[in-house]
Amino acid sequence: MAFLESRNRSTVTHFLLLGFSNDADIQIVLFLIFLVVYVVLLVANILLILAVTFDPRLHNPMYFFLINLSIINICGPSAIVPRMLVDFLSGDKSIVFAACAAQMFLNFLMGGSECLLLVFMAYDRYVAICKPLHYSRIVKISVCALMATVTWLTSFSTSSLNIFIVYRLTFCGPYIINHFLCTFPHLMILSCSDTSVSNSMAFIGSAPILLIPLLLILFSYYKILSSIKGIRGGRYKAFSSCTPHLIVVTLYYGLAMVTFMKRNVSVNDNSDKIVSLIKIISLFYVIIIPMLNPMIYSLRNKDVIRALRHLVRLQ
Repeated sequence: MAFLESRNRSTVTHFLLLGFSNDADIQIVLFLIFLVVYVVLLVANILLILAVTFDPRLHNPMYFFLINLSIINICGPSAIVPRMLVDFLSGDKSIVFAACAAQMFLNFLMGGSECLLLVFMAYDRYVAICKPLHYSRIVKISVCALMATVTWLTSFSTSSLNIFIVYRLTFCGPYIINHFLCTFPHLMILSCSDTSVSNSMAFIGSAPILLIPLLLILFSYYKILSSIKGIRGGRYKAFSSCTPHLIVVTLYYGLAMVTFMKRNVSVNDNSDKIVSLIKIISLFYVIIIPMLNPMIYSLRNKDVIRALRHLVRLQ
């Protein structure tokens, strides 16, 4: 392909995403699988948003944050999956540089926003369990709106920094990314610029978005567990309201940490097993978890189930 002949950043127009397989039959199977997963993801999250929106009994801080999480669950995969579906059918694995940068920006934006949002959701549960008498005074809708604004603006700033770094890079080829999406580490490897400063800037800007929220979430649950020790009879009921959030945090941060540790290995290691492993982990991180999140929050939540049934009857 002509773009593989390019020798510098000014002439780079495309990258080649190798994806999962070049076999036409396998690509059709993958197309059907990803199409089903994506449709389920969209339907589940949209239904949850509509159920909360149209049920006044769910107009409280916890569900306000849940709507924001569902928006993230929709926007993140939507930056990746539609292009994958088109590529499975067309066989064209190329992606223009601008689309690659946009994909990374949205991936950074949604990932960072989810990290921060999970902190505020943990804080909401902490106040509800540890300071129930002051809950309505502390966690007001204006406070929730401020938290959501901080979430999106902070993530937007760090995402913009990473994309600014990418646009300053020089690429000398080959422009082949052995993944199904554009990632920052892969572009660092493909660059013929000195990336030591760029990597340091990206780490300083991004690491706090992952680590500080995790520490705050752990601290919140430490306080919650310490508080419910003295609650007789109501201990299970008090902690059960945290269970969906705790499951989501475990899945999200567990896979995020593995991805963070493995990704630098995968881009430098041509081992098929290592490359396949990082693709599978990334697949769960960017597509499967966003599909599961609304189900995790809904299946054992009687209020949400009631709202969903009411929504279906309205249709």
